[in-house]
Amino acid sequence: MCTGGCAKCLGTTLIPLAVLCTLANILLFFPGGKVVENNVHITNEVWYFGGILGSGVLMIFPALVFLGLKNNDCCGCCGNESCGKRFAMFSSIIFAAVGVLGAGYCFVLSAVALNRGPKCYNGTEWTYPFQDGNYLANHTLWNACQSPENIVPWNLTLFSLLLVMSGIQVVLCGIQVVNGLLGTICGDCQCCGCCGGDGTV
Repeated sequence: MCTGGCAKCLGTTLIPLAVLCTLANILLFFPGGKVVENNVHITNEVWYFGGILGSGVLMIFPALVFLGLKNNDCCGCCGNESCGKRFAMFSSIIFAAVGVLGAGYCFVLSAVALNRGPKCYNGTEWTYPFQDGNYLANHTLWNACQSPENIVPWNLTLFSLLLVMSGIQVVLCGIQVVNGLLGTICGDCQCCGCCGGDGTV
């Protein structure tokens, strides 16, 4: 597969992941699937928009760049030092780095949120009743959260999804860094010996 084709495959995978991360972050604004009366009762990490900005908006730019690389004239660039194909592959490395930063931001936020636990009403006040992820292995502690209903499994599920999906995004963008380096050094097709003389893969 040419490096441009590989980049297109990565871009195609990143877009649905970005959409899912955005949706997961939006759902976190509705603890337990319900609208809260006071926004200060929402877990703080939700307001940092890890899924919306980090793994969502910032991931769209790399994905679109990766998708566009395949549209360049693959075999017309081989052997031509002035061709923009190598520069396009080099620029994709920069966008891949942006993707790594965005997804990494979401990954760290999700890990912190999972370790800290959700903000909830414990019968006396709105607080964070869990410490150092102790609730993850002990479900009986979940009873400490009286409101919103089902807030613990709700946050646990959505932040876990964000953690996994942002981790996948980091890996995919990391692959494009390597792929972009190969494309910059070798070119896209014939220069690496993956295309025939007629430009076919």
